[in-house]
Amino acid sequence: MERVLHHWGGFLHRRPWLAGGAVIVLLGLLSLPLAGLRTGMPSIDIIPASQTARIGYQQVTQAFGPGAPGALQVLAPAARATAAERVLAADRGIAAVVPAGSNAGYTMLEAVPGTGPSSPATGATIDRIRHDLPAGTLVGGVPAENHDLQAALSARTPVVFGLLIGLGFVLLLVALGSPLIAFAGVVTNLASIAAAFGVARLIFQDGHLSGLLNFQPQGFIDAWAPLFFGAMLSGVAMDYTLFLLSAAREHYDATGDPHHAMRMALRTSGRVVVAAAAVMVAVFLTFALSGPLAPKEMGIILAVAVFLDALCIRMIILPVVLRLAGHHAWRPPRWLGRLLPDVRFTH
Repeated sequence: MERVLHHWGGFLHRRPWLAGGAVIVLLGLLSLPLAGLRTGMPSIDIIPASQTARIGYQQVTQAFGPGAPGALQVLAPAARATAAERVLAADRGIAAVVPAGSNAGYTMLEAVPGTGPSSPATGATIDRIRHDLPAGTLVGGVPAENHDLQAALSARTPVVFGLLIGLGFVLLLVALGSPLIAFAGVVTNLASIAAAFGVARLIFQDGHLSGLLNFQPQGFIDAWAPLFFGAMLSGVAMDYTLFLLSAAREHYDATGDPHHAMRMALRTSGRVVVAAAAVMVAVFLTFALSGPLAPKEMGIILAVAVFLDALCIRMIILPVVLRLAGHHAWRPPRWLGRLLPDVRFTH
């Protein structure tokens, strides 16, 4: 294995643009579907059609309409209850309004949407009636709860990714002493994650391979998936990055030869990355065989991301960056070198 990786390092040394360009094109193509990615909260479709919960749900929708299983609870001040009922009755997204009683100065109204609980149209209806209802009126119920949770997850996901990128950059900068390598390490993490979610969109949103994997697509990816899986994958990718780059730093400090450092890093740490990735991919793929949809999503997204990260990013892109950067990869600006601690990797 070490000999194979050593020869692979030699090929990357001779043909860095060819290998790096091919991987960039591959990751770019896999990431293209990400532009049409939609997220949502889990719907009734995640339950197998043979389950009694799914059968009962279908019977309710057939008898009372698609929005009946997800009625909205509207709590209005008693003095404004009539106005609230008029607003609900006039809204195009509400199929029926039923008074549910009054107590402690408030009146409860049940509003049945004309669309299913997980439909984007129901979310638009919730936003619209919240804007139009009298002041002090609250809109709740399971559809409203899911809509609010989805909005919170969507708003926080960029913040979480920004924090992960920032912390990852600082940690790699302190450990390796190179802003160029630290930047390359965190940016390439995002490339494998984007490609994995591009594949996930094709499978779980568009329904490709749904027959083989035995699931019914919902038309979206679960809203918690980008935040949860993105954080997990960032941690895994950081491990692989440190395995490879710490070895490269050690050999560069010992020899002063960046090309030798790159090839020796592949030879000594590449097998650890490949072996660890193979074990993780095998474990994650077992989740794809499970019955529920959520573990299937987890298994496919994590397996694809780890596979791409180990073989494309760590075994090709990062070594190519080291090859093209040469000495500049390990020589930070003097002012930065005075600020950073002197971290050494030796056996």
